[in-house]
Amino acid sequence: MQRSPVSISLSSYGADLVREHGQAHFIPLVAAAGASCIEWREELLSDEDPAQLAQSAVEHGLESVYSSPLELWQAERREPNLELAAVLQRARAFGARDLKVSLGHFGAHHDLRSLGSLLADQPVRLLVENDQTAHGGRIEPFQRFFSAVEALNLPLRMTFDIGNWQWQAQSALDAARLLGRHVAYVHCKAVRLRADGKRVAVTPQASELQQWEHLLRHMTQGLTRAVEYPLQGADLLQVSAEQVGLLAGLGQSRLEPAHV
Repeated sequence: MQRSPVSISLSSYGADLVREHGQAHFIPLVAAAGASCIEWREELLSDEDPAQLAQSAVEHGLESVYSSPLELWQAERREPNLELAAVLQRARAFGARDLKVSLGHFGAHHDLRSLGSLLADQPVRLLVENDQTAHGGRIEPFQRFFSAVEALNLPLRMTFDIGNWQWQAQSALDAARLLGRHVAYVHCKAVRLRADGKRVAVTPQASELQQWEHLLRHMTQGLTRAVEYPLQGADLLQVSAEQVGLLAGLGQSRLEPAHV
């Protein structure tokens, strides 16, 4: 059975550890763990040199995704977020094939043609992710957004965050059925509700891996899936390699067409 590509989001190693060592420190670890892609985290950057990180990733055989907390659409502005052009340029400097941002406050008044003009001849592909907010973490806004994207044939795809749907009490399976054909990248994390009422990302159990298997049947076979849950322990390489292996084997069964 052919294994699917796996990415590791560097946030998985914990914000404090990543800021202490810098993101370049984790490149050999990600590669040795068997991942094929590394996800840079804009919110964890310090004084790293983008060119050096990009070169090191290539030398270790890794592709790159650049993750930004930027919201693509702001409620009061018709055009895309004014910072998008700079973030696209930054993602390119880091050698990223994809830039991952949040949807934001998308509505009927937003101007997708201006977004299309900005993305024309852009070497970095834009991926729009469901986050944990009421405006950017529900299924319906993504249905409306991708219907408009398809009508204009814009080069945008989706980052599908499996765990984030829980923050807005949305069904991840329903989301996969309705949006799966737009997905190009999957963020994998299990979620637990703590005693204090806060939801947190955790390592998946067998039952959750089985659920993810069903979700992936509604998406393109063999797409990249990312570890975005805690990778912790005395032997980070062993822990990372084990999780990469689990995600790589998911979703190899026969595709089930997405329902729209």
